[in-house]
Parts: sequence; C-alpha cells; structure tokens
Amino acid sequence: MLRVFQHDLRDPDHFVITLELVPGRESTGRTVDAVMGIARDAFADGRISAVSITDNPGGNPSLSPDVIGNEIFKIGLDVIVHFTCRDMNRVGMESRALQLAMMGMKNILALTGDYTGAGFGGQGAPVFDLDSVSLLAMLAMLSERIGAAGDPDGFCTGCAVSPFKGTPGETVAQYAKLCRKEAAGAQFVITQLGYDAGRFARLLDVTRSLGFAPPILGSVYLLTPTAARIMNAGRVPGVVVSDALRDRVLDEWRDRETGRQAAVERAARLAAVLKGLGYKGIHLGGIHRDFSVVARILDRLEHIADRWPEFLADFGITGDREENASSAAAGDICALTGGIAPTLDPLEKLHFNLMRQAHGMFFSRESAAAGLWRALARRLDSHPAGRMIASTLEDPVKRLLLGCRHCGDCGIVHLAFLCPESQCPKHTRNGACGGSRNGRCEVHPERFCVWYRAWRRWAAIGESRRLADGCVPPRRWELNETASWLNFHLGRDHQGSGDAFTRFCRSRTCRTEGLRG
Repeated sequence: MLRVFQHDLRDPDHFVITLELVPGRESTGRTVDAVMGIARDAFADGRISAVSITDNPGGNPSLSPDVIGNEIFKIGLDVIVHFTCRDMNRVGMESRALQLAMMGMKNILALTGDYTGAGFGGQGAPVFDLDSVSLLAMLAMLSERIGAAGDPDGFCTGCAVSPFKGTPGETVAQYAKLCRKEAAGAQFVITQLGYDAGRFARLLDVTRSLGFAPPILGSVYLLTPTAARIMNAGRVPGVVVSDALRDRVLDEWRDRETGRQAAVERAARLAAVLKGLGYKGIHLGGIHRDFSVVARILDRLEHIADRWPEFLADFGITGDREENASSAAAGDICALTGGIAPTLDPLEKLHFNLMRQAHGMFFSRESAAAGLWRALARRLDSHPAGRMIASTLEDPVKRLLLGCRHCGDCGIVHLAFLCPESQCPKHTRNGACGGSRNGRCEVHPERFCVWYRAWRRWAAIGESRRLADGCVPPRRWELNETASWLNFHLGRDHQGSGDAFTRFCRSRTCRTEGLRG
C-alpha cells in the first residue's frame, strides 16, 4: 500500500507538497478528465507527496472523493480524502471510514464541513451528527479496531485550522479547538487560506506554547480575479482575502499573461515564506486545468526559497520578524486579546450568571445536594407521571432561557451555558467551525457565532481555557425528547455515560496551559 504522504510527513528533512483537487458534479467528462490528467502529471513530476480530494465543497454535490481518489490511488499517487460531517450520520460515517480502510486510503482530513447547499430538488438536510473533533475520535477508535484485526496501518488523520480570523475571540476559539483536535488524534494540520505572514508565524508559536508541534501545511492558492472576488466576499468559509489584495489581483489581471505570472509569483513567494518560517510543507489549491502551473510554482520556489525574508513585506510583515510575528503570541493565546477581558452587556451578564449559579446548585456532582437531586430524579423516573412532571417543569424554563430543542442530552455546560442545538446550525459541541466572519455565524450572519459568545463569557471571568476542556462526546440520540435533568442525575447523558466513545474522550486531555485569561 502507498504510504508516501505519511513517510514524507515523518521525514524531518522533507518539505511536503500536497495538491488539492476539486471533482466536478459529473461522473465523466472534461472535469473528471482534467482531475485525472493533473494527477497523472503530478505523479510523473515526483514532487507531490499526495493529492487531496474535496468532499462536496461549499455543501454542493460533486463526484465522491472516495471513488475518484481510488482511481488516482491506482495510478500510484498517494491520496488525502476530505471527510466532512455534513452529509451522513455517525452510522454512515463509520461505514464510509471502513470502506476507505478496505480500499487502502487511510489519509483523512477530518472536517466539520461547510453548511449544506443546493442538491437534487432543493437544499439538502444538514446532518452534522458529529463534528470534526468527534470524527477524529471515531477514526482513532477505528484505527485501534483495525490494528486489533491484524492491519498494522491505522488512519493518518489531519485537521484544519483558521488562523486568519477577524476578532481575537474567534482566533482564540480556533486555537482552543485545535487543542481538542490534537488531543482527539489529529496527526497533521492544514491551514485555511490567508495572506498574512504574521498570522502564519503566530500559529507555529501558539502550538509550541500549547505544548504540541504537529506537522503543519500552509495553504497556498493560485489567486485569479474570480477567486479573489469570491473569497473577499466571504463566500468561501474561513478564507481571507483583503480588499487591498483583491484590488491588486484585479489590476494585475488587466493583462492575462501578466496576471497569470503575478499569481504564480505570489504563490511561490508565499510558499517560500512558509518554508522559511518553519512549516512542514504547503497545500496548493486553485489548480483546475492542468499541472503545468503547479510545475511553474514549484520551479520558482526552488529558485527563491533562500530569499524568503525579502518577501515578508508582501504578506504583512515589515522590519524584524521576531518582533512582528512572534512576540504577540509568546507564552499564551490570551496575548491575542491584548490582555483586555471583554465586557458583557447587562442582559448577557445576567443570563450567564444565572445559568452558572443554577448549574452549580442543581447540576454539579460535587455539590452538597447532589445526592438529594439524584434520589429525587430516581423517584420521578420510576413512574410515567414522574417523567411527565420532570419534562413539564423543564421544557418551558429551558425553552425560554436557551431556546431548548428537548434533545435530552444537554450540552450547555460546554458552551458557557448557551445551547449548541438551537444556537449553532452545525450543532457543534467541541468548538467553533471555521466559517465565522468577524464574529458572525457562517449560516446566519445577522447573529453572532455562539462560540464567539461563549468565548466572551468565559474570557470575561478569566476562564478562556474552558473552550478547550477535553473532547466532548456527541449527542446521545436515544435520549431525544426525554428530560435532560433526569438523564444527567441518573448518569444517562454524555456526561455520565460509560460507553466506549465517552471513555475515549475522557482519556484525551487538551494541554491548556497556554489558554490563560
């Protein structure tokens, strides 16, 4: 079986280059031919460690990365399969993972995924039964099963991170979730796309301050006018292209050949900067027609790699790199906030304090009254009338205060006492997705991302590290429309369960020393 990518990741002297390919909506034709042609040329070139295949990018249907990845795998080129949580529940995802393992495609980029787009007959139903952290945990557990069955090669799992967020809270939330991803088993990291060398440098510094240093591949993109406009408008979640860069690209492409050469040069310079900063490699994107432009970028990179300090100013760093890129992140993530705790508005503060106090009184296993509440819950649960009373008391209160969806497996304790089911379209329980923009939700930009609100709450009381508290097991669907109060006190919810998934999550602890404040 091919293990080129994993071998290159482990080689301390190898600068890894991966290439992202985007399948089209058809099963045959020019798009498929172009993808396969690029793959063949990449294999012949010899400088590409693996190609990655996107999974319904933008939430819109396209050819499965599994099937086209398998065809590329047969050529002899290693493959990284994008694996999102948007379109399948956990049963389907486990089945898909076993299928990939059987085909020998074990390099997986685990993603929560973009929100669902238009499919056959209208918008598809968003699933998000797991998020990227719980998906990584599932793949790690499957790797143990695969090993026990006699296959020595488990999954090589990676994750994404967006270090280019517009607010300190979003940035801290991204790093906190990266802690959880690493704890859940991520073995490599690929960044979202951005053009800020200071943020790229800070990512390396912060991961070191948090006590881990995964191999990180920085994203590099062949930026055309169409792509620059789309990315600048925020239509690709997590990607950042500034107004100034968009305007520069539009100006360069007044002449097509000049624009094309400028795009190649920009990509090569960013790749050189990433190599100089200490990144393990680059992840190339924006290649849709043929491999020749990739070869031009890599040829140019070989010529200019040693000159990388000259190009820092192209990507936002002027003067001394240590002063501009590293010092802001030295020690802990909280440096990103300038050391200033956010101020909650009175209503938000009242809600937060009320929920914290209620939780401490009624839903803490360390409280003096914990035994009393457990005995009362046991008594109520023993009769249908008692369960009805519990639900009747719970539903109106939680619906009013939290917009409760009656899931029966409450997760508000992980989200600063905000509801992940009603207030996050992706129902994430392990941290923010990469799609927010300036603190606003990817799906509902008229409102703030619930994880941004959670950061504001925890940071206001100096407990930002709570954003990285362990790996949170997924919602237990068997408890749907039952009383979460009873489920908590009787140990049936994810906080009290002793199933394998929960035990795995409890065994994986994030390193939060760098999340002070």
